[in-house]
Amino acid sequence: MTTSPDRHTTPPVAATDRSDPAASPRVKLYRRRIAIDHPDPKTGERLLADALGAVDRDALQGILKQLVKASVIAQKPDEANLAFMISMMKSIAPRDSIEAMLAAQMVSIHVLAMRCAHRLAFADDIPRQDSASRALAKLARIFPAQVEALNRYRNNGERAITVESLTVQDGAGAAASHAVQHADMLVTEQDTGDTAMLAGSSSPREAGEGEHEPVVAAQGATA
Repeated sequence: MTTSPDRHTTPPVAATDRSDPAASPRVKLYRRRIAIDHPDPKTGERLLADALGAVDRDALQGILKQLVKASVIAQKPDEANLAFMISMMKSIAPRDSIEAMLAAQMVSIHVLAMRCAHRLAFADDIPRQDSASRALAKLARIFPAQVEALNRYRNNGERAITVESLTVQDGAGAAASHAVQHADMLVTEQDTGDTAMLAGSSSPREAGEGEHEPVVAAQGATA
């Protein structure tokens, strides 16, 4: 089956259960068409659409064409490279069109970064080493930014923050607690049982609780 449907209609592609262990079908590349290699054309299309986060056939065809172009090796699309990119997108599990586009960009940037790393490994003069290393450095910075963008999108725009507190008790050592939460969640201090809101809460001094005072980490080491 080819992925070139009737352009006048864009029928939706039914989603499959993500717990299904069935592998996504491979894509066969021909001179003028892209074919999904599966005994049942409709099942193969559904599996591939689910792996890529495509909501209909137009989206599936568009993402496939873009991945095919990004898979080029020696000026020719490479089926093995394409299969790897599709597998990586499936593991990211895009849930809508925004995540599908981000996932496609992430796998493409990764492939390009590995190509630059290969060029750098085989560079035999300073200019080529400098060119490959600069390109690799740029791509290496882009990838974690894409990961952060995907995480923030999935968390409704919230940025995860790290909160550390140091509690000193009379006659005892300092007990530190460490938690990573979102900005609207609670942070619990270890060994004290006290729970404070990240925003809008009163300090222990204001509440009249003088037994356990949080100490700024930079002011001292032990009680």
